[in-house]
Amino acid sequence: MAATESRVGPVARAVLQQCLHARLQVKPAEPGSEAEWVEIQRGLIIYVCFFKGASEEIIPQMVNTLMHVKLSETEGGKYVSVLDLPGNILIIPQATLGGKLKGRRMQYHSNIEKEMGLDLYSQFVIQCEQELAANTKCAEVGTVLRHGTYGNRQVLKVDTNGPFTHMIEF
Repeated sequence: MAATESRVGPVARAVLQQCLHARLQVKPAEPGSEAEWVEIQRGLIIYVCFFKGASEEIIPQMVNTLMHVKLSETEGGKYVSVLDLPGNILIIPQATLGGKLKGRRMQYHSNIEKEMGLDLYSQFVIQCEQELAANTKCAEVGTVLRHGTYGNRQVLKVDTNGPFTHMIEF
């Protein structure tokens, strides 16, 4: 039996948001240094969270699904994958996607331990980069992938052409 067949609930959650431009602060300003930012132009923001029970076995399925789902709108109004657009990609670790409301407070008991989450997030980013690099269309136009820093609070600025947001569980 595969690891994904024995689980009770999802082991990961991703939220996808189409964007025209996004800018993410990955390191805050400190005395003597300015804040560090990464940014993308038109493309897809992928917020990702891993839950207890997640393992590296889920990463290829996540990458395949998220890179090939047809949610990116072309100039003509047709929906294609971010790779077919081609569009840039911004990956943001988002532990709050694992929250559950209890009374008037959010609890995050189902989130994976921080060290394991960092490892899975890093593997996810690497495999997304590999998928992007293997796509001829993306290589031709210089599509970029940027990502946030796992475990840090980050500032995000986004311009969208509509609140076009989808959640996918794995």
